[in-house]
Amino acid sequence: MARPREFDEAKVLELAVEHFWERGYEATSIRDLAQAMGLTTASVYNAFGDKRAVYRRALDFYIERSFGDRVGRFESKPPLLAVKAFFDEIIDRSLSDVKRKGCMLVNSALEVAPHDEEFQRVVAEVLVQVEGFFRRCVDRGQEDGTISNRQAASDLAGTLLSTLLGIRVLARTRPERKLLEGLIKPVLGLLEPVGSSRLEWAVP
Repeated sequence: MARPREFDEAKVLELAVEHFWERGYEATSIRDLAQAMGLTTASVYNAFGDKRAVYRRALDFYIERSFGDRVGRFESKPPLLAVKAFFDEIIDRSLSDVKRKGCMLVNSALEVAPHDEEFQRVVAEVLVQVEGFFRRCVDRGQEDGTISNRQAASDLAGTLLSTLLGIRVLARTRPERKLLEGLIKPVLGLLEPVGSSRLEWAVP
């Protein structure tokens, strides 16, 4: 009979996320992971598998705790406010990231996905989901008149996705509020109906 695990799986995955997120995939060894997770290397192998398997579990955990949680909180807001709230939080998180770790998903897209077909699919699927969130917001806003219909919803959703990725990458080297907010302001301008009052960023 298998022995029950003597650790909190969510907690050790959170620790694995933090280590991969800060150090990256290639610079992390299974021994590093075991130490970071507070486990023996044998326990890591037995519970999760090799380094690649741990990374996949950690990435899934990160995605659910970040994007999944954020969409759940914002999608019920009015469409234009949902988009703004999404970017408000992204910028605040980027500015409070003292270690400049960036976004683990974006980091994975740059470091791991180019060399691994499975991770290419994982990252692509999540980016499609992010774009889908933006598309749903735009669709709803164009239907109720709170978002301009001068551009196709699909084009606006793609622009929002590319702006998000740009913010996350740029913030790793230039975490400046004025700069990051300046990237999204013109995009919000594209969303706003003609004659509407401009949405302003809250003063921190």
